[in-house]
Amino acid sequence: MTRDLYFVAASLLTWGIGGGMIYIFQPLYIQELGADPILIGTILGVNGIAMTISHIPAGYLADRIGRRPMMWASWILGFMAAVVMAFARGLPMFVVGLLLHGLTSAVLSPLNSYVSAARGKWSVGRAVSFISASYNAGAIIGPLLGGFVAERFGLCWIYNLAAIFFFLSLMLILFIRPQPIENNPEQKNGKGLLRNKSFFMLLGMTFMVMFAIYLPQPLASNFLKNQRQLSLGTIGQLGAIGNLGNVVIMLLVGQLPSQIAFTIGQIFVGVFSLLLWQGSGVTWYAIGYVFLSGYRLCRSMTLALVRPLVHEAEVGLAFGFTEAVNSLPWILAPLLAACIYDREPSAIFPVSLALICLTIILSLLVLRVQAQRKLKREIPVNDD
Repeated sequence: MTRDLYFVAASLLTWGIGGGMIYIFQPLYIQELGADPILIGTILGVNGIAMTISHIPAGYLADRIGRRPMMWASWILGFMAAVVMAFARGLPMFVVGLLLHGLTSAVLSPLNSYVSAARGKWSVGRAVSFISASYNAGAIIGPLLGGFVAERFGLCWIYNLAAIFFFLSLMLILFIRPQPIENNPEQKNGKGLLRNKSFFMLLGMTFMVMFAIYLPQPLASNFLKNQRQLSLGTIGQLGAIGNLGNVVIMLLVGQLPSQIAFTIGQIFVGVFSLLLWQGSGVTWYAIGYVFLSGYRLCRSMTLALVRPLVHEAEVGLAFGFTEAVNSLPWILAPLLAACIYDREPSAIFPVSLALICLTIILSLLVLRVQAQRKLKREIPVNDD
């Protein structure tokens, strides 16, 4: 592993502790601040807008001014957002901090293109999986620590502690070295990313998959607390177990070919939906959260699937489009989840399970078509 990947991994490990503290409790704290399920879904949907719109500009700028400056800017903004959420004592100010934090998702495009270039002898899938596993290793600690703090001092205090971890993460990322800015001669010939049909076909499939596997997540913690009567500490433990599953699954399944890992990830989230729907105790919910690791696995594998389709000089922009598509369900899925939850809370899970079954079939078809196109390009036709 290269020197720069060490610092990125260490920074994400620390960020994962802070992020893990707040992520699983976010809907519950919004509820504590006075929001009903529909408002919670709306707030999370608006946050999804902030996350989605930031990716493409960030990816474009990463290709033009460099990946490191964009990473530094995102880390600084993330720390500032955490401070705003920590000091907010009402819903409006908290939402401001939440939206600022949503904008930090812009880091994913520069980050993953940075990792792709700094991977050394590793494959793209392995490098991205390792970095994701580093984040999730920290996120194992975060929910446990967050649940402990929330039960003794209140949910608001987890944001104070999270801000400290975000600051430590910022200090670590400042040590990474810059990377050269690539030029793409194809852009001068009128060719480029916007004419890449294979790339955009993959993005269409990606959106449908990510929507299906994100749908059961936004209100899962509310379901466990309100319908299954679990304590905040127990929910925090489930989050930690889920992040432990993320680390193990990313390191093991992330080594497989990206097409296979992408399909396995969808199956795993289907198991998560099934177990939260039909499970009858904490043990079943814990197993379900282990399988939720399929979401992050799929998200990482989308980048591995995209990378061979684009020029080096357009990796940042391509990853920006990809992460925007990955984040688009964060706008739409919470709204649908909130409407379903308001009518019948448990219905979220069978609906998502049905959608996942459909997207597995769709993704297998799209990936097969792309594999056949690649084979035709590599093997010349013999007319004799």
